[in-house]
Amino acid sequence: MNPGDRVRVDRADRTYEGVLLPSSTDDHLVVKLEGGYNVGIDRAEADVELLAEDVYEIDGTDATGDDGASEIEFDDDLPTISLISTGGTIASTVDYRTGAVTAQFDAEDVLRAVPDLAGRANYRGRVVANILSENMEPPLWQDLADAVAEEIEAGADGVVVMHGTDTMQYSASALSFMLETPVPIVFTGSQRSADRPSSDNVMNAVSAVEAAKSDCAEVLVCMHATESDDVCALHRGTRVRKNHTSRRNAFETVGAEPLGEVEYETEELTFRRDYQQRGAVDLERATALEDDVELLKFTPGMDPAFLDVVEGSEGLIIEGTGLGHVHTDLIPRIEELIDDGTTVVMTSQCLEGRVCDRVYDTGRDLLEAGVVEAGDTLPGTAKVKLMWALEHSVDVEEAMGTSLAGEIQQRSVPWE
Repeated sequence: MNPGDRVRVDRADRTYEGVLLPSSTDDHLVVKLEGGYNVGIDRAEADVELLAEDVYEIDGTDATGDDGASEIEFDDDLPTISLISTGGTIASTVDYRTGAVTAQFDAEDVLRAVPDLAGRANYRGRVVANILSENMEPPLWQDLADAVAEEIEAGADGVVVMHGTDTMQYSASALSFMLETPVPIVFTGSQRSADRPSSDNVMNAVSAVEAAKSDCAEVLVCMHATESDDVCALHRGTRVRKNHTSRRNAFETVGAEPLGEVEYETEELTFRRDYQQRGAVDLERATALEDDVELLKFTPGMDPAFLDVVEGSEGLIIEGTGLGHVHTDLIPRIEELIDDGTTVVMTSQCLEGRVCDRVYDTGRDLLEAGVVEAGDTLPGTAKVKLMWALEHSVDVEEAMGTSLAGEIQQRSVPWE
């Protein structure tokens, strides 16, 4: 039996039926099941029956030659887009020992995996990291910002960052504060890996490249806008949040419509709100971060002693209730932290709306204790912003209350 054959595998009291995939070891079988998932099976425990030969093409794409090298050629009439890989599902492949997916593609592999990118731009590939996004850390944000800046300095007309979805919103926020950019910087990823029939990697990558060719010189997140393969939304990097664990349209702009969208079939870009124009600013980078900043969610019954864990920290973001509240018993401990030099910033755990600690006594007491309000800044964005502001702002309180990269909306209004 060979990869591409349909097989039935009996193991103990379980039966698997699907397509045999290549295996990196002689000890394991990998079978793609009907639902699109893969399973790794110990050969010693398996009874395998051949059902049909060569029913599934395993290798080869239109974008590669016989030696597997990219055949996408340089065209003077096309813009140059830099593809920067950090890992994640969009840059993952099958681990043929377990049947799971693991991050191990570099940027050139992305071109080979998404042949639809051919002819849209000239590409440069660069690998900054090769991790799943839960392993992303602030020093890697700095490496990523430096890499993006270097690509722009080298003449890239736009940058696409391939990133895992779980922490993409944090990285997009970080680059929004670290870089003044004259060209688009577009984050994209995929909720489902390339080996699955329902993968969103091709559409997201293609739409991200189209966005990187646009006149919107901001940090954007480009992901499915619906559950169908029709439209990708363009979210501002400081206002986006992942709101579903696995749905393809998991990302949403909080408190407003997305900044724009890309129609996949027609490649038409539409922007609904004002944005920074391409070339409006010169490239500037300010990548220093204060990494001793924590994010804490208040919940009913929280012991004030829980705040001891952040004692001595440079900064603390609190996700308060409603307009930005915590239990009154926590306020004295918060005041002690502030007196000892910790900058404490209040956000709301509500999905929409802004904090306003002047309405109720609790809020007024928090302001009296020295807590800084962050408007309607998303809690994760507020953490990244405070890390940046502590290194770059003379007046941190003023910075946290001022929109620096679109993170604070002018006012909270209903929208349809």
